[in-house]
Amino acid sequence: MVDNNQKQNSHFRIADLCNEDKPREKAIQSGISTLSDTELIALLLGGGMKGKSVLELSKEIYHSCNNSLAEVAKLSIRDMCRKFQGVGPAKAVTLAAALELGARRTDIKTDEKPQIKCAHDAFMLLPHSMKDSHVEEFWAIMLSRSNKVIGKERISSGGTVATVVDIKLIMRHAIEYLAQGIILAHNHPSGNLNPSVQDDSLTKKIKQAAALLDINILDHLIVSNDGYYSYNDEGRL
Repeated sequence: MVDNNQKQNSHFRIADLCNEDKPREKAIQSGISTLSDTELIALLLGGGMKGKSVLELSKEIYHSCNNSLAEVAKLSIRDMCRKFQGVGPAKAVTLAAALELGARRTDIKTDEKPQIKCAHDAFMLLPHSMKDSHVEEFWAIMLSRSNKVIGKERISSGGTVATVVDIKLIMRHAIEYLAQGIILAHNHPSGNLNPSVQDDSLTKKIKQAAALLDINILDHLIVSNDGYYSYNDEGRL
């Protein structure tokens, strides 16, 4: 049995920790990379609430997302405020902004015009935020004759199960870039990487339209945070 005093002390405060265990002091003394995911989240949240320290709040968020930053990144600002007591708009926006910056950093490439040699190369060039997105997005990577990337465009963004793709818009971008080849890509927020009947039909229509302009559709990737499906690797182009 736990007495009332023990219950009152079950929620420790950051101030009660020794300096080397406080996230901010730990980062200053040992470097930001030494902090755990929950400690980093705690720094961004800034403070907890009555009866719950910011470290406890950050652990609650992290554990509810299966201890995965990728899953935390999928939470919308509204979801954070609704699901977690003690998280208001200011905390939610700060956390979302940090996760978005991290995602954008992974998208920066030192080579301005990387060459696509396989489906995995294309997958790695797609925005990380797309793989985490809870809505479906459709992208097109424009390639030169030597398969070097000359452009990357988001064609559309829609709902959780579909997005409307205007084939004329894809062709317009291809003409603007003078592309010789195109790699198509869209995400499945559900995580299911199998192509649908609609995916097959759209791929066929885009390929037919591109052929009229002497442009090759080199691949169509279906992506999620778990990986990708390649039409080309499966011999379906």
